[in-house]
Amino acid sequence: MNPTMPDSEAALDTIQPDWPVGAAVRAFVTTRRGGGSVGVYGASAGGGLNLGDHVGDDAQTVARNRARLAVAPVWLSQVHGTAVVRADAVPAGTVPVADAAYTAQPGVACAVLTADCLPILVADRAGRVVGAAHAGWRGLVAGVAERLIAAMRAAVPQSDLVAWLGPCIGPRAFEVGPEVRGAFMARHDGAAAAFRAGRGDRWLADLPALARLHLADAGVDAVSGGHWCTVEDPARFYSYRRDGLTGRFASVIWLDQR
Repeated sequence: MNPTMPDSEAALDTIQPDWPVGAAVRAFVTTRRGGGSVGVYGASAGGGLNLGDHVGDDAQTVARNRARLAVAPVWLSQVHGTAVVRADAVPAGTVPVADAAYTAQPGVACAVLTADCLPILVADRAGRVVGAAHAGWRGLVAGVAERLIAAMRAAVPQSDLVAWLGPCIGPRAFEVGPEVRGAFMARHDGAAAAFRAGRGDRWLADLPALARLHLADAGVDAVSGGHWCTVEDPARFYSYRRDGLTGRFASVIWLDQR
């Protein structure tokens, strides 16, 4: 039996990136507000906009939530890896196993789902190519950001690319073990500045700061965003670290039809 739908769905609550790209680049990040999901997938006022179809929510409700978006993205089956796909080459009706996507074709939307991991949106200043990456610590340290930039570099000069970091688990909440710090330290000498000592042998990690290091390694120094904490804002964001069983919100980017 399907869960009871709320009497009315609230208006979509989205975050619009503020970054130096042309008007052809369109992007937004959803929150947990404005859909039909209930229970742990709901919101404090009205239904929740859970967009994850793999977290136990009612499938029909998730489909209705996805239909509320302004565009129909190419969804990915995310595995905390580094695979990158060209969104306009994905056959209709398929869901590729990948953690990043890009496209230079207007009208094709790339999307990543998160609930603590870091969404990274990338575009060139003139609006010729866009991409999105799902960057948990495993994918980030393995090079998902660098792989996305390398793929997009085929379409535009690397110097034209800029990035925007969406909501993720913040540096006051992201407690990790020494193995995580060690993995980043092995990749980048500057990674030490992104960790603060925590309890015992634990560390507090700054995921956006680590992403900036990896993006800089890939030649992208113009990076904005990264100041929302999913754990600390339960009214607006899903958080796996905070709640365990929970929904997912989406970061979506595309080029307007010319």
